[in-house]
Amino acid sequence: MNKIKESFNLEGKVAIITGSSKGIGKSIAQGLAEHGATVVISSRSQDAVDEVVKEFKDAGLKAVGIACHIGDGEQRKELVQKTVAQCGGIDILVNNAAINPVFGPLEDADEAIFDKIMDVNVKAPWILSNLILPEMKKRGGGSIINIASVEALHPGAGLGLYSTSKAALLMLTKNQAKEWGQYGVRANVLCPGLIKTKFSAALWQNEKLLTKIEKTLPSARMGMPNEMAGVVCLLASDAGAYMTGGVYNADGGYMIAG
Repeated sequence: MNKIKESFNLEGKVAIITGSSKGIGKSIAQGLAEHGATVVISSRSQDAVDEVVKEFKDAGLKAVGIACHIGDGEQRKELVQKTVAQCGGIDILVNNAAINPVFGPLEDADEAIFDKIMDVNVKAPWILSNLILPEMKKRGGGSIINIASVEALHPGAGLGLYSTSKAALLMLTKNQAKEWGQYGVRANVLCPGLIKTKFSAALWQNEKLLTKIEKTLPSARMGMPNEMAGVVCLLASDAGAYMTGGVYNADGGYMIAG
């Protein structure tokens, strides 16, 4: 009898998680590491990355830190090269890093802001995935998990360009799944709802707005970063071996809220 529990084991696997020095990215990295993976902690600041690596190692987890601004082409290449040099290969990529520098009507946004959002939220995951594909092929397959948002599925207020970029990420993922399945590479999307992170502080620090949002949610509360990690651990592991091209919400019921 095969033990299903074993299929969640990530021992011997190497995972890159972008934007993993804090928030959802850090929780995802912790979840993957607790399941046995060697995790590559990555964000723009080497100091922030080193801090998380120390914390993980002190807890007995396997982690290395490689700073990378995913909007920079050379740094993306270096992230892949350094990971292969230090860890021997790549099995899992979590494209988590993203930006949302504006909040307001579509017509008020600057063209340069549009370019910046698309560069980091769509172009960077596309190119980073392309760079990692040869490494995954060498290992006989791999798992790409792109972190989008419920904003990709349902238009919110004041987040038009961010929503548009995340909707593009959904279709990118589906194409990755369709084209790269022949190499044993799976690609899926996680769409978090309102999660308590620095990234979403403008929403949850406004008590009136938070109360209004929470009243509409079946869960009646916002989510925590560690509640995103379990879905990613499933999608990264053999437990999710038949899951590809899927869009998975972890939103407290936001998408069914009236």
